[in-house]
Amino acid sequence: MKSVFNIAKELWQNVYLINRLALYEIKIKNNNNYLGAAWELITPFFFIAIYWFVFGYGIRENSAVDGIPFLNWMTAGITIWFFIQPAITQGSKAIYTKIRLVSNMNFPTSVIPAYVTVSKLYPHLVILFLVMVFMQFTDYKINLYYIQFPYFIISMVILTLAVVLITSTLTTVIRDVQMFIQSTIRVFLYITPFLWIADMPGWVESLMRLNPLYYLVEGYRASFFAESWYAVENWEYTLYFWGLVVVLFVIGGFLHVRFRRHFIDFL
Repeated sequence: MKSVFNIAKELWQNVYLINRLALYEIKIKNNNNYLGAAWELITPFFFIAIYWFVFGYGIRENSAVDGIPFLNWMTAGITIWFFIQPAITQGSKAIYTKIRLVSNMNFPTSVIPAYVTVSKLYPHLVILFLVMVFMQFTDYKINLYYIQFPYFIISMVILTLAVVLITSTLTTVIRDVQMFIQSTIRVFLYITPFLWIADMPGWVESLMRLNPLYYLVEGYRASFFAESWYAVENWEYTLYFWGLVVVLFVIGGFLHVRFRRHFIDFL
């Protein structure tokens, strides 16, 4: 547990640095593109259009989900995917791709996967805002349940940081792990109810709810559509989610502290 507290302390003490490096990461990533950082928004909305056409207009024939138009229903949940997917894939290789660039700078290596993860948060917040604007032109106006969003955003970031602490360490030690992550991350697009309705036999749905993204997606939708105070009304699921986050963070903290003195040796 000592390693977990050390990592948490390092991240908290370097919040300002993490934020600055995250903004710099966004800038340099899009520096050679004519549209610059706009691609952080163009790409997700392009995929949203494709998913709506294939799954909504094509497969479902544009039928509503519990009275909610499919485009609204899908967009409310899938915004999370456009943070999770790039944050995990790029955060997982952050240490071994960037450690040489920052090896002479005086800050802990735990900052590296953290700032790469946070760099994906800014586009997510812009996308979320644009989705909120879109909802205002439909029947789903701003409501009191919107105050849940900060909680679910923070939950999403902490979960991702916990995962990235594990994967960024393992990919530095064993490069094949990164290939495994890139090959399997998209599985979560289809085992999380981004594009399909969570209406299955009890034991199947219980099995699917083991996926922590399920919790976040349903929380976002409950907020957009004024359905419930999701974290409170599903308090058992909330306890499971945070229990899983703690376990992942403990594993990630232990692995990172265990191997970080040897990161340079693995390069």
